[in-house]
Amino acid sequence: MTDHDGPPAPPPARPANAPPVPPHPLYAPEADDVVWAGRFPVQRVRFRFRKRDGTLSGPLTWELMRRGQGTVILPWDPVSDRIALIEQFRLPALAAGEEPRMTELPARLVEPGEDPAATARRELEEETGLRCSRLEPIGTYMLMHGASDERVHFQLARVALEEGAGTIGGLAAESEETAVVVVTAAEAFAMVAENRIRNAPAALALLWLQVNHARLRAEWTR
Repeated sequence: MTDHDGPPAPPPARPANAPPVPPHPLYAPEADDVVWAGRFPVQRVRFRFRKRDGTLSGPLTWELMRRGQGTVILPWDPVSDRIALIEQFRLPALAAGEEPRMTELPARLVEPGEDPAATARRELEEETGLRCSRLEPIGTYMLMHGASDERVHFQLARVALEEGAGTIGGLAAESEETAVVVVTAAEAFAMVAENRIRNAPAALALLWLQVNHARLRAEWTR
C-alpha cells in the first residue's frame, strides 16, 4: 500500500472577499481560517484583545461573516412630501417568526470597487422604477457588528414619485419581486413610532429624515 501517488495537494486559495482581519494595536490574532467560502464567506478567528489596563484578554473564538459594503436608499419627493417604501419576501424574517413580506427600503450590496452612490442610483431604478435627481449621504453604519463586517452607506434620494408609484419591480434574473408603496412622510414617521416598520435600516433612515425634515424640505423645494 502506498501513502500517496504524488505530492500533497496545495491548500485551497483563500477567497478574495475573506481576507485576514487587518492588524490593529488592540488585536492579537492566533488563528484566522475560512470555514465557509460561499457567497458570504465565514471565518473562524481565534484571538485576544488588549484591555484598557494594557493586558490581554483571555482567548476568544468568533465566527465572522464577510458581507462587505452595502447601500440603503430612502426615496423622498420633497414637493409632495411623500416617501416610497417597498415590500418584498424575506426568508430570514419568516425564520425569525416575523411577517415575511417586509416593509423596507431599496438596498443592495456594493460591488468591489464601485462607488456606493452609483450602486444606490442603479438599485433605486431596478427595485422601484424611480430615478433620482439628487442624492445626499445620510451616514455609514454597521448593522450587525457582533457577527458581520458589513458597512452600509445610507442615502437620501430626491425623486418624483409619480414615476413609480404602485409599480412592481425587482430583477427577474434574481427572482425578485418588490412592490412600491407610497405614503406621506407623516405616515412613514408614524409607522416607525408604532413599530409597524420592523426593518432596522428603514427605521433608521426614516428617523434621520424626521430629524432633518424641515431643513431639507426648505432646501430641496426652492
